[in-house]
Amino acid sequence: MNIDEIIKHLDLIPLPEEGGYYRETYRSDFIIEKAQLNGGVGERRSIYTCIYYLITDGVFSALHRLPADEIWHFYLGDPIEQLQLFPDGSGKIIEIGNDFQRGQVPQILVPKKVWQGSRLKDGGKFALVGTTTSPGFEFEDYEDSNKADLVKQYPAFSALINQLTYPEQ
Repeated sequence: MNIDEIIKHLDLIPLPEEGGYYRETYRSDFIIEKAQLNGGVGERRSIYTCIYYLITDGVFSALHRLPADEIWHFYLGDPIEQLQLFPDGSGKIIEIGNDFQRGQVPQILVPKKVWQGSRLKDGGKFALVGTTTSPGFEFEDYEDSNKADLVKQYPAFSALINQLTYPEQ
């Protein structure tokens, strides 16, 4: 399948602010109250949500953070490079894919309140992944990054931060 066929077959739409294409595939009907949430927004929340997420050539998942844990599951396509920036000033780059001999992994955790941004590795055309977020994702949870602040706090990752933020950030 080509990218347009994947988008059509999975009924994907553009993901606002972050970039890429997505579709929510499941929202748990098990609800938790705000008092049980650890930093989530809103009064009530599904315990978890799942989406398909497609990154294409020239498109990336802009640096952002969530008040919830997010697990990425690699399904199809080319490998992804994900930058994670931790509150203590450290960071790491993880390769998501299915070439285990090259150190890629098919599933990763992005802990809550960790800055994350992803892009295709050089030469890639597309990658299809799924993410599971708990507590469940709501758009008001999405915290956009500030490029200048991140470069100042994480200077060792400044080149990748610049590649994973939009000009207006």
